[in-house]
Amino acid sequence: MLTELHQKSGNMCQQAREGQLRCPMIVRSSSEDVITGHLVNALRLLNPTWWLPDLLNRGIGTPRFRRQFFRNFKIEPWVNKPRYPRELLPWDEGSTQVDFCITWENPATTIYVEMKYGSDLSDRTTGNLGQHKYPADQLIRNIRVGLLECGYLYSDQLFFQPLRDFAMLVIAPRKQHPLVANYRNDQNLFRSIPHAEKITSLPIRPFIGELGYHDIVQVLSHQRPRFSRSEQQVIGQITDYLGFKQMNTPEFRTPWLGHLPSRPRAIALPVFPSSE
Repeated sequence: MLTELHQKSGNMCQQAREGQLRCPMIVRSSSEDVITGHLVNALRLLNPTWWLPDLLNRGIGTPRFRRQFFRNFKIEPWVNKPRYPRELLPWDEGSTQVDFCITWENPATTIYVEMKYGSDLSDRTTGNLGQHKYPADQLIRNIRVGLLECGYLYSDQLFFQPLRDFAMLVIAPRKQHPLVANYRNDQNLFRSIPHAEKITSLPIRPFIGELGYHDIVQVLSHQRPRFSRSEQQVIGQITDYLGFKQMNTPEFRTPWLGHLPSRPRAIALPVFPSSE
């Protein structure tokens, strides 16, 4: 349902557009958008008190989020974020689409989630082919867009923007992605963002993490007795589906990961207090 509503189902052939053929909506079994739609639809039906802190804490590797009632809780798939300010980049960049966002207001928090299945994190994004001595990958783009949205990166905005807590998660069939480990290091993170001197603070660390499909299955299965009968049926369906997708994950290679851009230039890195 979400896949069709958000027009993420692929393209029809020219004959279908012209009315010469009548064919069903095209949905590729290898599409991560299909998995995103199913997962978001399932999580929307479940009380976040019993699964959200468990997943987030497992993803970032520390008990940072507590179990609570989440006020104004929302999960939105395929969210288009405003264009990153041109004065903060040495290249032109369009809007960024986050696979899905989780937000609540006690305290004000935004979580970006990047979903992967049959492909790796993109090593190049629109407008940046790596020619500017800064990383051009999909993960660092999402991180800096999230930092800007949540108020951690100074820009010439007309109105004051209050800080929101922020975290970035990658969900994929397998974990231990080298980019996640790289950007969890504050030094590497600052060196990868143009005009990093404008970052006034950082969210509580760590704020970058990853989850495997099996992590989601384990958390939901463990918490299943806390849910109603109808919610347990939803959990059964999504855990079966994620297990099936993990068993049938296409293989892909990432030869570029050994060639991360070198240190671009020396900058004065702010010193922030540890979250420990």
